[in-house]
Amino acid sequence: MSAIAVIDYDMGNLHSACKGLQKAGATTLITDDVAELERADGVVLPGVGAFDPAMQHLRSRHLVEPIRQIIASGKPFLGICLGLQVLFESSDEGDEAGLGVLPGTIRRFQAEPDLKIPHMGWNQLELRQPDSPLWNQISPAAWVYFVHSYYAAPADPSVCAATVTHGSQTVTAAVAKDNLMAVQFHPEKSSTAGLQILANFVQLVEREQRVEVGVMG
Repeated sequence: MSAIAVIDYDMGNLHSACKGLQKAGATTLITDDVAELERADGVVLPGVGAFDPAMQHLRSRHLVEPIRQIIASGKPFLGICLGLQVLFESSDEGDEAGLGVLPGTIRRFQAEPDLKIPHMGWNQLELRQPDSPLWNQISPAAWVYFVHSYYAAPADPSVCAATVTHGSQTVTAAVAKDNLMAVQFHPEKSSTAGLQILANFVQLVEREQRVEVGVMG
């Protein structure tokens, strides 16, 4: 059974993400201990709230560089909601620098007549990387649950794994590059599709773990 560490930095309810991962067969550990993060088979960075406090909490716990190194090491890494946004360099929401793992910034939805901001509720994905392991057994137009006023604008469009349309604006709903994956929506609140996405991440972690054990053996 794979051990997945969920990063604790006081930004949102970590337990709902853990429950979803546990349903998919993972053993989870909520921690801000760098050694435990490094020992884990996979790492999840969830988050709810604002960009600046999130980065301030990560810096106060000395997690910024360890997170960068964990991603660079090739370990499977999943960001959720705010955990996607802080992967980028900056945000219109605040002044703090992000992790800068992915080039680009976080933008606010533009006001439109009758457009509700935040974008809250169920909406359909449009898959841009249909072969990504994150989308195994996922419909190309799966419904998932969003709560956000800001979205990622990657400098490299190829990292966009899925988009969503709100009003006339089509924006990034997920990113993926090698071992790094992140979703703007809440898979733990997205019913069957969301649980399948979490299961896909757990299965990826298990595959990587088997490969590592095989190499070591």
